[in-house]
Amino acid sequence: MKAVIDILDLSKDEILELIDTAQDIIRDPDKYAHACDRKKLATLFFEPSTRTRMSFEAAMYELGGHVISMSSAGSSSAAKGESVADTAKTVSCYADIIAMRHPKEGAAYVAAMNASVPVINAGDGGHCHPTQTMADLLTIYREKGRFDHLTIGVCGDLKFGRTVHSLVGAMSRYEGNRFILISPEELKLPSYVKQEVLKARNIPYEQTTDLEKALPKLDILYMTRVQRERFFNEEDYLRLKDSYILTTEKMKLAPENMIVMHPLPRVNEISVAVDNDPRAAYFKQVLNGKYMRMALILKLLGIKP
Repeated sequence: MKAVIDILDLSKDEILELIDTAQDIIRDPDKYAHACDRKKLATLFFEPSTRTRMSFEAAMYELGGHVISMSSAGSSSAAKGESVADTAKTVSCYADIIAMRHPKEGAAYVAAMNASVPVINAGDGGHCHPTQTMADLLTIYREKGRFDHLTIGVCGDLKFGRTVHSLVGAMSRYEGNRFILISPEELKLPSYVKQEVLKARNIPYEQTTDLEKALPKLDILYMTRVQRERFFNEEDYLRLKDSYILTTEKMKLAPENMIVMHPLPRVNEISVAVDNDPRAAYFKQVLNGKYMRMALILKLLGIKP
């Protein structure tokens, strides 16, 4: 396998294989402490990131490898006009594997086509974020024990939310799942996702603007922030940013075994008081992301400790 650009690049069997590896890492981290000795990961982040970048770097360090990176897009040769293709060819000379985030959709694909080492898409514009979805999948597996027959509510920015697009694609492959799409009219799930994923696979879904009405039906609530960086004008962002705020009062409407997920960062769409609710799983997601990125690095490098 040369690259992971979209979560659908991984089969269901490969997802389970990665989950098995991640859980083995959790059980026995010492077994993996030198798995990537003398290997180098290049992190190419042309967009700001805290969790994803640090998660990749922590993953490589915990596997015994090294990380090389650029401090910012402005300090790279991209600022001089270098193409993504040339950057990928160049960095392939220094690193064994590349994790790349870029604001342009399709940039990671271009990098993968030109790199001579494996490339992992760490987020490309509003398109895909496969390793966040891998973190989501491990969280669902550890918290719910299955991937099928679940009612999944996705709430907030469904239009630009690449994590939502990836999660809907991934969970649509499992039997008996249904979606409740909760958003303002202006931020609805793109029609191409509905057509190519949900309708093409006959996945039942409903669209609503009412979070409170949806809550009692859910096994999983996946909250997202309204992303300021995806808006063309500040006025629209300010009008929509507080569309949904999950509070402890609203949590009383949800089933006792529902879990709350969020790709983070949050702004104010989940009250900090909800953090104390045992159903809050979003910081577990962060940790699960590191383990799944460790598993993916091992798979792409063909290393079996």
